[in-house]
This record gives sequence, C-alpha cells and structure tokens, in this order.
Amino acid sequence: MSDKQFEVVDHTADWAVRVYGRSLSQLLLHAAAAMNSLMVADLHALSQDEERHFTLEAYDAESLLVEWLGELAYWAEMEQLVFPHCQLQHVTDTTLTATVRGGRASELQKHIKAVTYHNLAIASTEVGLEVTIVFDV
Repeated sequence: MSDKQFEVVDHTADWAVRVYGRSLSQLLLHAAAAMNSLMVADLHALSQDEERHFTLEAYDAESLLVEWLGELAYWAEMEQLVFPHCQLQHVTDTTLTATVRGGRASELQKHIKAVTYHNLAIASTEVGLEVTIVFDV
C-alpha cells in the first residue's frame, strides 16, 4: 500500500472520493480528511479553537462511516465548523468515540448535503481497507 490516503474520483452528479487505510480507524480518519479537503481549500488557515467530543453507534462499519462523516458535515453546514484534527479514542465496527478540533471556515468551497450509501462497501485488500464515498453536494 502506498502512503496515499485518498483521491477524488470522477462521478456524474456528485463528488466522490476513494479512501484507503490500514485499519478501520485509519480509514475513518482519511475519510474525514478527504471530505474536509472538498469543503475547505486551505485547512491550515483554520483556527484550532473549537473542540467537540462525541460517541457514535451504527449497525455496521459502512453505517459508522456514514454517521462519522455525517456528523462532521453537520457541523460544517450548520456552523461552518471544520475539524481537520481528529482523534479516535475507541473504534469498533459499530461504535466510535472521537475528539475533533478545528475552527470556523470563512467560506465552504463545497457544501456537503449528505454522505450517501450509493455503492458504499468497505473492501479488504491485501494491504488494508478501501472504500469509495459519494457525497451529495
């Protein structure tokens, strides 16, 4: 596996990213980084004065991924808060506990309306996990 975390994928109407990780935790972190990179051009310009703690539960790993990104997209849409610094304290296929840190973006370059389940399947490869995520923008 290369050190590649994610790549933007051509998609007909929405935005899609292919995300890679050696573990589910790493996949979740890389997915957040991918989504953040769609929303904000310069993540380094964000202040780091906002912090949130939360626990999420879901039916399976794919649903957990959608819940995780949905939570981050909610904060971006409602308060223009983007969290480029994410720490996952506990991750299973159905739960995660996270602390996220970031700040308010002056503007969002892409508005994520929803994280979709369109063809969403986390695949195991010989070097880790891979998933393609489609965002409704």
